[in-house]
Amino acid sequence: MHRNFSSSGLVRLLGDLASVDVEPSKQDVAERLGDWLDVFDAITLHAAHQSIHALDGKNPSDALPAKAPPLEDEFHRVRTTLVKGITASASPPASGNQARNHLSPPEAPIETDAGYAPHRQRYLAQQRQMVLRIEALRAYVRDAMTQVSPQLGQLASFDAVMDERLGAREQKLLSTVPVLLERRFKHLRSTQQQDLFGQEMQEVLLAELEVRLQPVVGLIEAFSNEVKK
Repeated sequence: MHRNFSSSGLVRLLGDLASVDVEPSKQDVAERLGDWLDVFDAITLHAAHQSIHALDGKNPSDALPAKAPPLEDEFHRVRTTLVKGITASASPPASGNQARNHLSPPEAPIETDAGYAPHRQRYLAQQRQMVLRIEALRAYVRDAMTQVSPQLGQLASFDAVMDERLGAREQKLLSTVPVLLERRFKHLRSTQQQDLFGQEMQEVLLAELEVRLQPVVGLIEAFSNEVKK
């Protein structure tokens, strides 16, 4: 459930593309989190956190599912689908019979003189896919956790509260990525290197995907540890 933007590959990659140094924050995690929350948010998170502590000394439920849901398989399926979408968006569109046999209409080719707008549209389209698929995956994992033990059920509830309170701020931060990429595009265009931009945008999208998947990875690790007990 932890978002460590300052040390993530996404931030380092954007810093490299912008040719600027990303200075580490002098605030600790609690201080940075406090900047994101109002009083009501803090109270809600505190209550959810305390409910987990209340269960720490209790034995986990003996009524484990007869067969644990294949969470890791579902995670890899969703991640693979999103990675394929990202890499396909940076590839030349299919033509002829290949295009007609494709499950979805091929994206229009990006004209070299069309400016940044087509790239921005593609980036936003990939972001929408990430939001839709990862939100569904995260809800599926939470639901599975509630069936294993009270402790995992409380952890799932806490994750839901965290997502509710911090998700909008996260989306707002990630919405600035296409803005930063536009600056990179203009720089490459001014130096006649715009052909490099497609690959660079793909790398940023893949890095953003890993950031968005971090909370789900944490939940699945907790689930696996509990089941192995």
